[in-house]
Amino acid sequence: MNIDAVMDKQFRGNIYIVQNGKVIYERESGFADLPNQIPNKRETKFASASAGKVFVAVGILQLIEQGRLHFDDTLGQFLGAELGKMDPAVTIRQLLTHTSGVPDYFDESVMDEYEELWTDFPNYKIRHNRDLLPLFIHKPMMYPRGERFQYNNSGYVLLALIIEKITEMEFDEYLKINVFDPCKMTGTGYYELDKLPANCAHHYIYSADTGDYRTNIYSVDAKGTGAG
Repeated sequence: MNIDAVMDKQFRGNIYIVQNGKVIYERESGFADLPNQIPNKRETKFASASAGKVFVAVGILQLIEQGRLHFDDTLGQFLGAELGKMDPAVTIRQLLTHTSGVPDYFDESVMDEYEELWTDFPNYKIRHNRDLLPLFIHKPMMYPRGERFQYNNSGYVLLALIIEKITEMEFDEYLKINVFDPCKMTGTGYYELDKLPANCAHHYIYSADTGDYRTNIYSVDAKGTGAG
């Protein structure tokens, strides 16, 4: 199969495909810095958005494996005073599987663009999981816990807060020590937009009204949380 033949010519990013221990395709294309035309390299770091939820899930499962947490433990056991209108009986299992019903601060069934969140609440204030609590703790439950599946960002913010409560560490520090370092993921982390390390790609949003691109620095959290 000729992968180049089916690739979008405008693709911007890196591809690395391994099959049975053999690299069968590798490509870096596009610019990490569009105005200065600095190309992406193998070492370029990209924001992964909600793909980061998998790391939080691994951290939670590690704590369960160690016996410090259990699938049927509840929100009320760890975050009682911070729950607002959320059901304290929501379980770890329900948070992991998007069946909790907790209010989602970014409900993708009613909101189209993540940057809509920052109309009245500045994104530069979001540097810790607890900074997101005002966006959802005073809202009612979306549905009774366990009733159905609905993708939920708030659930993973709560899971990250539980990691912090149990370990007495910031969740990203815990993940670095217990996930990234053991896996030799030296280029992976939760970075602040105004303190980015070397080799980070800038990320852009197309502006239809002007026909050009703008960076996403006013559109996403200043630092990643349990949601991504």
